Amino acid sequence: MNHIKAFGAKANDADLEELTIQRRELLPTDVHIEIDYCGVCHSDIHQVRNDWGNSKYPVVPGHEIIGHVVDLGSEVKNFKKGQVVGVGCMVDSCQECHSCEEGLEQYCENGMTATYNGKDKHLGGHTFGGYSENIIVDEKFVLSIPETLDIKAVPPLLCAGITTFSPLNQWKVQKGDKVGVVGLGGLGHMGIKFAQAMGAHVVMITTSPSKAEDAKRLGADEVLISKEAEQMKKHANSFDFILNTVPVGHDVNPYLNLLKRDKTMCLVGAIEPLKGVNGGGLIVKRKRLAGSLIGSIAETQEMLDFCSQHNIVSDVEMIDIQNINTAYSRVINSDVKYRFVIDMQSLKN
Repeated sequence: MNHIKAFGAKANDADLEELTIQRRELLPTDVHIEIDYCGVCHSDIHQVRNDWGNSKYPVVPGHEIIGHVVDLGSEVKNFKKGQVVGVGCMVDSCQECHSCEEGLEQYCENGMTATYNGKDKHLGGHTFGGYSENIIVDEKFVLSIPETLDIKAVPPLLCAGITTFSPLNQWKVQKGDKVGVVGLGGLGHMGIKFAQAMGAHVVMITTSPSKAEDAKRLGADEVLISKEAEQMKKHANSFDFILNTVPVGHDVNPYLNLLKRDKTMCLVGAIEPLKGVNGGGLIVKRKRLAGSLIGSIAETQEMLDFCSQHNIVSDVEMIDIQNINTAYSRVINSDVKYRFVIDMQSLKN
């Protein structure tokens, strides 16, 4: 059994602090990864604070992991020692259900194993994430990181990146489409970059006029202020796809009014009840309101390769692990452009 250093929280009202956790012994299909960088996702904060009511303590967050291979199980074929690799939001699934057989592990009908706070099939208890020295993961859930990318800015691609790429990919956004991205934060800034790289005419939809300049810097062609009734009226029935990244329950009806007939708005942020949806807004023009959860391992690799081709990474601010509690406060106050990444070398200090 490997005992290693990590950072986690022992209760929902506790600060994160240094802990000791266990990792399993290397199995034949396992990859042993020393963690170099780990992104900070808003989900980490929700889990630490038990906002979703399913947290298990101690919580060791982190599902945007970049590191290098230090050891391999005897049956591993696709990775080599020293290689830079990634681990995202899941580390296992049943591998037997219809979703898994179709290569959609994130929708595993028996429940995927989350990188942290999931059910640990090997040690019992629950899984621990990337705010730690190393991690051991089955090779099926390890990603190859293209050498062309700045690895310090890659970690958020493994959650924010795939969360926004997958719906744009699944709904086949293409050159000339008019695509709206609702909300400019950790998810929204990636949505703009991806939609722009796919050739779409990208409209940032926000309540904050102050975000217009940054949205255009990121690649938006236009900015639509959703509080301005005349602007919203002007754009009615004109969008081919809308990616809604707002992280809390809200009124989706004004955004549904923006869609063309037969087009879709996909939710990726609000994992909670929405305010009342007017069925008439969907029925009259056969519009669709959908949702999407991260992406499969294969699609995540496709996303990383797309990022390599188009030189896409996240806008990040580097921190040491000792500053994680301050970083959490800043995320809550939307005081980061647009994601924190932890230099895990700081855990050794």
